[in-house]
Amino acid sequence: PYWCKAKTPFPRVPREGLAPSTWTASSWRIVHRKQLSDWWNPAQVQPATMGEPQGSMRILVTGGSGLVGRAIQKVVADGAGLPGEEWVFVSSKDADLTDAAQTKALFQKVQPTHVIHLAAMVGGLFRNIKYNLDFWRKNVHINDNVLHSAFEVGTRKVVSCLSTCIFPDKTTYPIDETMIHNGPPHSSNFGYSYAKRMIDVQNRAYFQQHGCTFTAVIPTNVFGPHDNFNIEDGHVLPGLIHKVHLAKSNGSALTVWGTGKPRRQFIYSLDLARLFIWVLREYSEVEPIILSVGEEDEVSIKEAAEAVVEAMDFCGEVTVSFDSSVQFDSSKSDGQYKKTASNGKLRAYLPDFRFTPFKQAVKETCAWFTDNYEQARK
Repeated sequence: PYWCKAKTPFPRVPREGLAPSTWTASSWRIVHRKQLSDWWNPAQVQPATMGEPQGSMRILVTGGSGLVGRAIQKVVADGAGLPGEEWVFVSSKDADLTDAAQTKALFQKVQPTHVIHLAAMVGGLFRNIKYNLDFWRKNVHINDNVLHSAFEVGTRKVVSCLSTCIFPDKTTYPIDETMIHNGPPHSSNFGYSYAKRMIDVQNRAYFQQHGCTFTAVIPTNVFGPHDNFNIEDGHVLPGLIHKVHLAKSNGSALTVWGTGKPRRQFIYSLDLARLFIWVLREYSEVEPIILSVGEEDEVSIKEAAEAVVEAMDFCGEVTVSFDSSVQFDSSKSDGQYKKTASNGKLRAYLPDFRFTPFKQAVKETCAWFTDNYEQARK
């Protein structure tokens, strides 16, 4: 059987997500005999196809009620799920992941073969500035509890979610996956950034010591339906959408915090969900991978505000130029000026993946927010 390459004291098994036709010497990793039963069931041995599950998969998604979790739910429900996959989405209502005992109980109950780890304490620029210690402590507890519980129940693969804010503040651009630990992050969110960096450290350590396939993705600025549209604590784009909605409802001018000059790469949550599923099934490296639109798709905060104004028809019947209806409050912090990321590694794997055009994604998100204003997080 081709799950076992050689009769050695420590059998070798293929790295997660590689089809037999692609296996090479580097495609195998060593596991202890007691772990082999998690990988090899003779009744399930059959040629595999890239993108199809090998045997049954029970996929636990932490943070399942958040922005990305809800996007994955929708993509799976719309046909991305495959036979043999069982998806389990959990939220903080199911377990407090800062508590080791509750996390362990959750994993023992679900017994996941795979995990997408999205749960985190998150927030926008101004919330990070105020609560760096909280962001550090809570996220470190969550991440350690989730990864260790996954290890204890024999989970075959964990995909965690990082952020481009983890990269050094002073760096060259574009940033790529090799530069994560090359210097301190921006001072505005160092607590969150260092906590997320530690996931990469833990992933490498679990692989080195136990042969675990624990990896991570690094998305750029995510937005979409089910985002947190709170103006004070949310991220920039959902905050802008809420501001434009209020300005339009009240007939007032729109004030955007900062200068409008910082630049960001925005990724639509539904696009990110599709990429997460691809990583879960096919990406075999422990080293993280950036999930982002191209460098050429980077936009300024001013351009993002303009896209929201256009999508929500902010001017209505009044003929007012954009520059006179939008004011920028430069007394507010801009945060990091740019975080331009290279998606070269992603494109090497998926050269033909099509991202939703930014303005279309903004329009769909604005429509969702307007239609679900009473229930939306704000």
